[in-house]
Amino acid sequence: MNIDIDPYLLRADSPSVETYLRLRVVSGLSPKTVEAAEAGLPNTWHGVTVLRGDEPVGMGRVIGDGGCFFQIVDICVAPEHQGRGLGQRIMSELVGELERRAPDGAYISLIADGDAQFLYEKFGFRQTAPASVGMHRTV
Repeated sequence: MNIDIDPYLLRADSPSVETYLRLRVVSGLSPKTVEAAEAGLPNTWHGVTVLRGDEPVGMGRVIGDGGCFFQIVDICVAPEHQGRGLGQRIMSELVGELERRAPDGAYISLIADGDAQFLYEKFGFRQTAPASVGMHRTV
């Protein structure tokens, strides 16, 4: 499925390894290794890539177990294309697919960096604190 967002095209697919690595870095997300991207990207439950012409300029993915738990990850847009509603369009597509295909009662989480929380709130996401807090660890 392709959706025109003149002059952009939103394509439902997982990004290539090269695109994934580049967009994470240029948009300010933490870098990942080629090995990690090659192992992780095939496990995408649903992904979208935003193109301007042939150039990928944004992306987002849903990962999870396909039934009980899902996580929205890798929402990013290259800086020179920000401020044009592309992040909102990426989220709209990901949340729409979750609403269509995820089972009733599925738990959907994400980590909001900085002001991104205001975008995610528009899609019904709420902070979990004080009832629970997000935690993380890297290896």
